[in-house]
Amino acid sequence: MTETRQGKILIVDDNEDLLKAAKMHLKRHFAQVDIEKNPESIPTLMANEDYDVILLDMNFTKDVSSGSEGYYWLQKILDIDPSSVVVLITAYGDVQMAVKAIKAGATDFVLKPWENEKLLATLFSSMRLRESRDQVETLKIKNQEINHVINEKFSDIIGQSQAMQKIFQTIERVAQTDANVLILGENGTGKEMIARAIHRNSARKSESFVAVDLGSVTETLFETELFGHKKGAFTDAKEDRVGRFELANGGTLFLDEIGNLSMPLQAKLLTVLQNRKVSRVGANKELPIDIRLICATNMPLYDMVKENKFRQDLLYRVNTIEIEIPPLRERPEDIPPLAHFFLKSYASKYEKNISKISDAAIARMNKHSWPGNIRELQHAIERAVIMSSSHVLQPEDFNLNVSNVKENEPGLNLDAYNLEEVEKLLIRKVLKKYNGNITQAATELGLTRSSLYRRLEKHGL
Repeated sequence: MTETRQGKILIVDDNEDLLKAAKMHLKRHFAQVDIEKNPESIPTLMANEDYDVILLDMNFTKDVSSGSEGYYWLQKILDIDPSSVVVLITAYGDVQMAVKAIKAGATDFVLKPWENEKLLATLFSSMRLRESRDQVETLKIKNQEINHVINEKFSDIIGQSQAMQKIFQTIERVAQTDANVLILGENGTGKEMIARAIHRNSARKSESFVAVDLGSVTETLFETELFGHKKGAFTDAKEDRVGRFELANGGTLFLDEIGNLSMPLQAKLLTVLQNRKVSRVGANKELPIDIRLICATNMPLYDMVKENKFRQDLLYRVNTIEIEIPPLRERPEDIPPLAHFFLKSYASKYEKNISKISDAAIARMNKHSWPGNIRELQHAIERAVIMSSSHVLQPEDFNLNVSNVKENEPGLNLDAYNLEEVEKLLIRKVLKKYNGNITQAATELGLTRSSLYRRLEKHGL
């Protein structure tokens, strides 16, 4: 099979024999090799072609050995295209000249006469650098486009209720700080969306937002997941792994379901947060970290502190600012706009000509308790769109209970139970609905199978 040649190379040197020899050798390895004696032609050549690598002589006839003419043209090339990859060549190489060339923006430095294999290795390495720069630039452009689309501060969070407006105001106040934030709320209320809104409105918005579901991280994998590991640190550590703290360095780390951590894991997390350093499993070196920490949970942390199930010092560390998201049943004025948002999304996804939800259907939604909150509403709209044969969604398109508590059935009266008991009752109710099918129950509850299993164990179900 013939190897596909890729890459465009430009060689600029005043030695015609060198140019011809270089082209003869390199054209077997690259798709295009252009040669040029006169550096004055560089701007025109660059205007007509997008070169992956430019091989540039440092010494032309006007300036035999100082390299200053090469530096001049290096700067010209970088002025035209700052992402250009330039490899300088000279017969008068020394360490000082190499260092100066690299500082001036060159990618690499080769000496004449070169060894063909070394020259090839240098060019291939430089071409990979150009590809990486192009990918980074593409990502930047995509991010700019995404940021333009979501330019409104809270464009992806729908909430016109007074409670949600207060949350928006809190986000605006705290986003520009580096204060740790604890987000409280039931399952499905949108805690991660609030965390992302804080990040998007912060000074770290151009850096990474790394989310970790602590509810799905096992005890044995906690350290390697969050702190990383070195190759050979344990049996299955076949290569180095970067932990989530390192990935989030400079940006925001979002730890969801922090209330699920055992006391020993809480201690390990607290140590890292206090020292602002992480050490990969199997490594002796500590790495400094610079993150903005946002945590979330649906569990009653203050009650857990009293019961010695959550460390008080960790709670104080993570809750400089608290944001509590009210459940959907406490802000019914947000149900219609959310419902219409999901309708538009799923009607487009499933190519259904449905443009409206009837007033009767909205009224029925307002009577529902929404134990799964926005996530449950989202699933309800999706199901209704799939099943409906009309242009308008009607009450019968929704499989909803209109009362909060049914007679002779364990219900979800939040005045009578704390959140732990509500969660237990809800899980029991959904499991009964699906005859113990874990997959179906987890889907309705908006949980992963592993998260549901942990809750079953916690509640003794």
